Amino acid sequence: MDKNIPRYNVQLYIYDLSRGMARSLSPIMLGKQLDGIWHTAIVAYGDEFFFGGEGISSCSLGGTMLGPPDTVVELGETEVTEEIFMDYLSSLGETTYRGDRYRLFEHNCNTFTNEVAQFLTGRTIPSYITDLPSEVLSTPFGQILRPILDSIHIAPPGGNVINGGRNI
Repeated sequence: MDKNIPRYNVQLYIYDLSRGMARSLSPIMLGKQLDGIWHTAIVAYGDEFFFGGEGISSCSLGGTMLGPPDTVVELGETEVTEEIFMDYLSSLGETTYRGDRYRLFEHNCNTFTNEVAQFLTGRTIPSYITDLPSEVLSTPFGQILRPILDSIHIAPPGGNVINGGRNI
């Protein structure tokens, strides 16, 4: 490894959108324990990056209405420069992660952060986050709620859209 190549720290910010209610209500509603309803963001180059119903967005650290994260996971370091990263995000925002492609269960903030984490560090995000949709949908109540939940597009206010919006 060349010591002259700059390295940048990469983190995963994890937010519980339920603010603790999932832990209390999931056993009653779903018949199984869920510790949270997770929203995640990648932190690199001094900013927070996430995907929602408006597309890929960025903000200052903890700069959405969600405030500071509930948990921070150190994903490692990357040699990818900020310029290459922003080009990568711009490309994703024009194709795979346009706002109109957001799907709460299949293509969400967590699939975005998982893909970006692998690009930057070669590591995935924790499986308890990526497995959450299948955990919910494996229950009868999850199946009943699916049509309603499929119509939800989460886009935490406070971010700056990188790819120019929903691109519909």
